Amino acid sequence: MRKATDRQQRLDSQPIGSVDLNLKCRDEIIPILLALRAIYIDEEVRQVILRLVARDVNAESSRKLGRRGMSYWEIVVLAAVRLGCNLDYDKLQNLAEQHRALRRTMEIGDWESRSFDWRCIQDNVTLLRPETLERINQLVVKMGHGLVPEGAKTARVDSFVMGTNIHYPTDSSLIRDGLRKVLACAAELAEGSGLSGWRQHEHLYRKVRDLARELDRVAGRKGADYRARLQEHYRPLLDLAGMVLDRADELRAQLLATTVCSDAELMALDAELRQFTRLTRQVCDVARRRVLEGQSVPNCEKLFSLFETHTQLYKRGKAGEPVQFGRQALIYEDGVGFVTHAYLMPRDQDDRDVVVQQTRKVQALLAGAIERGSFDRGFHSPENQRELAKILAHACLPMSGSRQSAEQEEQATVEFRQSRQRHPGIESAINALQMGNGLARCRDRTERGFSRYLQLGILGRNLHVLGKLLLAREDAECQAAYSRRKKIAA
Repeated sequence: MRKATDRQQRLDSQPIGSVDLNLKCRDEIIPILLALRAIYIDEEVRQVILRLVARDVNAESSRKLGRRGMSYWEIVVLAAVRLGCNLDYDKLQNLAEQHRALRRTMEIGDWESRSFDWRCIQDNVTLLRPETLERINQLVVKMGHGLVPEGAKTARVDSFVMGTNIHYPTDSSLIRDGLRKVLACAAELAEGSGLSGWRQHEHLYRKVRDLARELDRVAGRKGADYRARLQEHYRPLLDLAGMVLDRADELRAQLLATTVCSDAELMALDAELRQFTRLTRQVCDVARRRVLEGQSVPNCEKLFSLFETHTQLYKRGKAGEPVQFGRQALIYEDGVGFVTHAYLMPRDQDDRDVVVQQTRKVQALLAGAIERGSFDRGFHSPENQRELAKILAHACLPMSGSRQSAEQEEQATVEFRQSRQRHPGIESAINALQMGNGLARCRDRTERGFSRYLQLGILGRNLHVLGKLLLAREDAECQAAYSRRKKIAA
């Protein structure tokens, strides 16, 4: 049973619109709670958000049945605070139980000794779809532009790599990960179905682990005949992997030939075993081609994690991070600081492939309000130059190449020069998203969870910006309203 909000106010609670916040504190939770308070007061926006959340939470169930669960408004508040303050679920649980202003914003009374389990918070927050969070972000941005309409006229565009939560991938470590899962699934599946042949699964994994460790030593030391010694140690590991994977296929064939495969738990184990067997074979094939046969394997055929299979490798030449593992995200920042749009790029596309389509989409979302847009050289192509000029009145897109760049600089307008001068400020927004909103490394699982995590971080940043605007209007001299940002950036 779920409610949108608590309509009947308790004696020990106060209206959300009058919740006291410590404006002498510069903690990031203050502007976020103030922004949530503004959303709650705005009846129209609140109802739209609660309907969106209800559609996700009770997509396949009735809100009128079952025991009491979190209200839709509580889910919104916890989802906003999670990455708005860059918290893990344990810290979020502690705040939900101990932070008085947060509990009052969630409509929990002072006399109510209500506790939250971190698993319960996680289960509820992960019910929200990325599309729902994107729609909520658009509503927050619309509220902000209602306060500062000039902010929508400018846009700064850039991309960054949001890392996946994986260890550094090597062929040997990926083979070890795959065989660990294959052996564990096969042993459990054999025991559950009464089939024999996997009594020594722990011994087999120890052999895999020792071979992988020896490979790590050889790869770390290098030295004379490094390539030959590496091949010498890879052969037994690949042979052992082939034997284990063949036995796993035989086990699955035996299982399918029996009647016990109708058991739901065994079928789930069989599906997991099939997946990890397929992925481990792919990793072994890449290792054989790359190490033993000396081939150059393209990135599109490589697998960088068996658990986050959507991970991609990027060589962007960043200082301190020449190689990054994750996914590339494209963001649009307006003149006030709102991230008006965030797009998770496909693995096989880069900046110049998506910028025209996404700029057209953002312009439609903001009803054609964007007049000036700035980009960096990575977005340039002759076609993009022409198309962006049709979408934006002033498109600042520097050309690549020293000669073309110099010619463009000589013919540049004042608008172009100003936009280019202010464009590096978007790096500050990216740094705030990575350091302040947890987007340096995704802590959620699966590609769907990755998209949700990106939108949660954007939501936290936009609520923070909205809260700062409201604080500046309420008491511009208070500590909570302090900001080093200029009023309008181009």
